Amino acid sequence: ARECAVERKVVENYFSIVEDLLLGMRLAPFTKKAKRRLVGHPKFYFFDTGVYRTIRPMGPLDRPEEAEGAAYETLFLQELKAINDYHKLEYQLYYWRTSHNTEVDFVLYGPRGLMAFEVKRTAKVRSKDTAGLRAFLRDYPMAETNLIYGGSRHMKEGRIGIIPFQQCLKELPRLLTQRLFFSPVQTSDKRP
Repeated sequence: ARECAVERKVVENYFSIVEDLLLGMRLAPFTKKAKRRLVGHPKFYFFDTGVYRTIRPMGPLDRPEEAEGAAYETLFLQELKAINDYHKLEYQLYYWRTSHNTEVDFVLYGPRGLMAFEVKRTAKVRSKDTAGLRAFLRDYPMAETNLIYGGSRHMKEGRIGIIPFQQCLKELPRLLTQRLFFSPVQTSDKRP
């Protein structure tokens, strides 16, 4: 609203119309038993990755990683939502962000427990990629946490499972229904 110089309520009504037309959805912030100050505004996702990629303006100053990272998140959200609904798992979907912009992309909360997912496009995992999940674990030590990334090896960093994106999409129904961490599997990047 600030960037468009339009009243906040008007913009909120536009988002409601988009949601009513099933073109997008808002993800509320996770604030259950919060131990720190959190962001209180919902995050918006289009219903389809293709719609997002088509509408997002790209120019010479835009890095493809920025657009592709959000597209990965949207695709992962679609899968989470579909599996949750299909298997009637009763998870509520949220995101988590502190006032200092430490973020976890997706938090699932329900009768089966608490799970958190961070989605990164990168093929190499760096310490800063798991910072949000580590902070989330400090506040919610009972949570199961996973970083989904663009690489090819299963790994583990403390209590954080690190899972290749493509493999995670295949294993997501099992992960959500059985609530199991992926065990690290050693794979070789060398081809015969």
